[in-house]
Amino acid sequence: MPRSVVIVGGGPRGTGVLERLAASAPEFVSAGDVLHVHLVDPYPDGAGRIWREDQSALLWMNSMAADVTMFTDDSVRCDGPIVPGPSLYQWAVAVRDGELPGETVPDGAVGEELRALGPATFATRRLQSHYLDYVLRRVLADLPPQVRVERHRTRAVGLRRGSPDTVLLDGGGELPADVLVLASGHLDAAPTADEAALAAHAEEHGLRYFPPEQTTDSDLDRIPAGETVIARGMGLAFIDLMVLLFEGRGGRFADRGDGTLDYVPSGREPVVHVGSGRGVPYHAKTEYALRGPRPPLPRFLGPDEIAGFVRRGSVDLRRDVWPLMAKEVGWAYYHELFAGHPDRVRGVWDDFALRYAELDWYTPAMWELVAGFVPDPADRLDFERIDRPLEDVSAPDLAGLQERLRAYVLDDLARHVDDRYTAELGAFVGLLSVFAQVAELAGTPALTPRSRAQDLAWWQNLFSSLASGPPGPRLRQLLALSRAGYVVFLGAGLQVEPVDGGFRATSASLDHVAVTAETFVEARLSSPSVSRSDDPMLAGLHAEGLLDEETLREEHAVGGRDAGSAVAVHAADAAVAHSGASVTLHNTGLVRVRTTDFRLVDAEGRPDPGRFAIGPHTNVRLPGAFTRPNTNALSFRANDALARAVLAEVAPAAGRLSA
Repeated sequence: MPRSVVIVGGGPRGTGVLERLAASAPEFVSAGDVLHVHLVDPYPDGAGRIWREDQSALLWMNSMAADVTMFTDDSVRCDGPIVPGPSLYQWAVAVRDGELPGETVPDGAVGEELRALGPATFATRRLQSHYLDYVLRRVLADLPPQVRVERHRTRAVGLRRGSPDTVLLDGGGELPADVLVLASGHLDAAPTADEAALAAHAEEHGLRYFPPEQTTDSDLDRIPAGETVIARGMGLAFIDLMVLLFEGRGGRFADRGDGTLDYVPSGREPVVHVGSGRGVPYHAKTEYALRGPRPPLPRFLGPDEIAGFVRRGSVDLRRDVWPLMAKEVGWAYYHELFAGHPDRVRGVWDDFALRYAELDWYTPAMWELVAGFVPDPADRLDFERIDRPLEDVSAPDLAGLQERLRAYVLDDLARHVDDRYTAELGAFVGLLSVFAQVAELAGTPALTPRSRAQDLAWWQNLFSSLASGPPGPRLRQLLALSRAGYVVFLGAGLQVEPVDGGFRATSASLDHVAVTAETFVEARLSSPSVSRSDDPMLAGLHAEGLLDEETLREEHAVGGRDAGSAVAVHAADAAVAHSGASVTLHNTGLVRVRTTDFRLVDAEGRPDPGRFAIGPHTNVRLPGAFTRPNTNALSFRANDALARAVLAEVAPAAGRLSA
């Protein structure tokens, strides 16, 4: 009988897995045999929910057009064949130049955008939707004869076990599934206890509470003009909120002629008071190229060092690995500072590099070395200042805090859009290298349970704030809104609590200052949670024990040395563990998969032979489904590993898959 693979999720991740399946299928499936692949998603093909065209034209990507690709290239080290294709920018050029048969410039504003797109343009998400649609159509057009694909614009709602399994579709349809691949993006979840309490408070008192969710799916029309709003979160979800509440309501920005923007209101604006844990927006995306050669990486944290950590075991990321991570990023930062800005350093790179290599990051000798070669403290890399820039701020009033935050944002803009600061791009290159190496380490049992549960989340947040921020123009708009009084910064350590008549916000950056509002927006995505997931497929698999929520058990020995196992614990074990003081459980909320091939791990700790999952809802933390060209993209390597594991499962040897 022909074999069947069901991929749940037809957005960029599902498309990437399908592309890798098609690329390797001829190696596993003999000519004349058939592998049926079903792609299931209620949202548009290729684009999925997040990148669907049906969203505001005001919303942009946070990557430049030349830095977005869905195709492998010669830099990608994977077992499957390399199948090159155009980046977003190259696709746009080819379409407008008539070089892609059958492809035409879209009608309307999206077509106008495509014609004007440059390599450094931050495209709209609507244009990215067209690119992703093209990618999927190209994959389908280039399928090998052994693979047939059928698309289903509906939702997968459950699984009936059998030989093969049957995927149940919304509306009553069924699909045979010898192999199931869960490739959805970020999944929504039921509220936490705290979120449910805030929602109940809002319902009881006639207030407005917006829980964590995709901002584009929020009913922001419920917020009246002139309303005081508290927003918690200053990442990309907040940038979307800012765009939709101001430009989306008819406001506009006027350029003074020097890049400084003024906000021209429509009269429909609220006043948004915003803060977060760190208290500052994500760093702007860099808008320049390196002046010097690309930093030679990896240098201090590469495969050999990762292998050493794996052999050692019981590794604490912050204590043991972070100093090397910081040193690696510092190496890339100072490499570009010396190469691109010799007027801002003393001495030559070779002398600096020789001594730098011998020193640990957190030592007085390293600080003395950097101070001797880099005279301006503003040119020295300080991760503690970067991670907690408002640590020493306690303003007596809101006005004083606004000046401090505006100065911070202005400095960040200068560092990321002015090519006098290309060392920041060097650091970015270093961050990408470090991210890949940490992902390799996280795919092993080497990290302690506490470090896996807490430190990886800290690192992911720090990386996102440094490397996944908004385009520079968004921060210029934020400054304009701040100067006009429509955005008010609350700073770091934001706390929001229900009070009579509203919600009350305080922060560590304000000395005895509080803001009360009747509207509270959680400007962030919901935290991952298998047990709270509102996805019926995920919830059903979890209820049957076929899918496990990662819970890590940390045992505390009497002598003070911690031991632990980065494996799931059963419910009975959890009850026993909580009864004693010697065990701590860390629940990550993530789908547990085997890190080598992304097979689901069931409640008994066994890898599933026919069910896989990949994406942000799993315990293998990957960057986005599309990435920069020529970077040996981790996401592409992960897609390839999963696809080849799937093919090995349905066709264990070439010629054994019968037609």
